[in-house]
Amino acid sequence: MKIGLRIDVDTFRGTKYGVPNLCRILSCYSIKASFFFSVGPDNMGRHLWRLIRPSFFRKMLRTRASSLYGWDILLRGTFWPGPVIGENLGTIIRSTSDAGHEVGLHAWDHHAWQAHIDTMDGDAIYRSLNRGVELLTRIIGRLPTCSAVPGWKCKDLVLREKARFSFDYNSDCRGVDIFRPLVDGEQLLQPQIPVTLPTYDEVIGSNGITDNTYNDYILSLLEPEKLNVLTIHAEVEGMACFGIFGAFLNIAQSKGASFVPLGALPSGYPSIGPGSMVAREFPGREGWISCQAETSYMGKDAES
Repeated sequence: MKIGLRIDVDTFRGTKYGVPNLCRILSCYSIKASFFFSVGPDNMGRHLWRLIRPSFFRKMLRTRASSLYGWDILLRGTFWPGPVIGENLGTIIRSTSDAGHEVGLHAWDHHAWQAHIDTMDGDAIYRSLNRGVELLTRIIGRLPTCSAVPGWKCKDLVLREKARFSFDYNSDCRGVDIFRPLVDGEQLLQPQIPVTLPTYDEVIGSNGITDNTYNDYILSLLEPEKLNVLTIHAEVEGMACFGIFGAFLNIAQSKGASFVPLGALPSGYPSIGPGSMVAREFPGREGWISCQAETSYMGKDAES
C-alpha cells in the first residue's frame, strides 16, 4: 500500500525548525516526500483577527493552538511585516531539495491567499503564483514541478492561471481519485492529486480523538486498493507532534505501507479521467475549501 506524503510548510518557524526535524526522521526511514513551501512574507499572525468568527475561535480552542503552534507563529506579522521566508531560510529549502525530496510551491504569502482569494482576479492570482515560483526557482536552481494552494482554497480561475506554469501536477483539493480538472468544459492537462485523509487539526479533540488515538484513527482510514494521500504540517508534525508522527511512520511501515512523493502516484494510476472541483464546507475547517465534485462529503456546497 502506497501513501502519498505531502508536507505543507506555512511559516518561518515551521521552515526553520520543523523542516529539518522532518528531513532527519524521513531519512531514518528512507522516505521521500513532497514538501510544499511558502516562500514569501510570514504574516500568519494576522489570522488572529478571525477570532471574531465563532467557528474559528472554537477551532483554536479545540486544537490548543497556542501550545500546538507557539506564540511566535500566532503573532508573526500581526503588527509589523513578517520576514520573507525564502530570503532568510533558503538554505533549508535548498537542502530539502538536495536530499531528494520533491519540492513544490505552497504560496507566496500564505495568509494573503487565504484571506483574499475570494476577491482576487486573474492578474492578482498570477502575480502571487509567479512571485513564489521565481523565488523558489532561485533557491532550488530549477523550476518547481508541482504546487498546492494554501487551505485547499482553489477556484477555476486559479486553475487557469496555474496552467500557465510548467507544473506536472497540482494538489489543490480534497477527494478520492486523481483527475484532470474541467474548467468551462475544457479538460486541463495538469492533473489534480487530492488529499484523501484528514489533517491533525481537523480531527483532534473531536469524536473522542486524542493524541493517544490519532495514529490508530488515521491508520483505520487507509484503503490498500485506493488512493491514500496524507497532509502533515511542518509546524505540527515537525514540532509539537513530532513524536506522534515518528510513531505513525514506524507503525505504518511495520504494516507494509510505503510512503512516496505525490509525483510518484500518477504513473501507477490505472487511468486519469476528467473531474470537477467545487467549493464546500468541510468538517474541522473554517470556511469553504475546494473538493472533488464527484465525491460525497460530510459538508455542503458553499459559495466561492
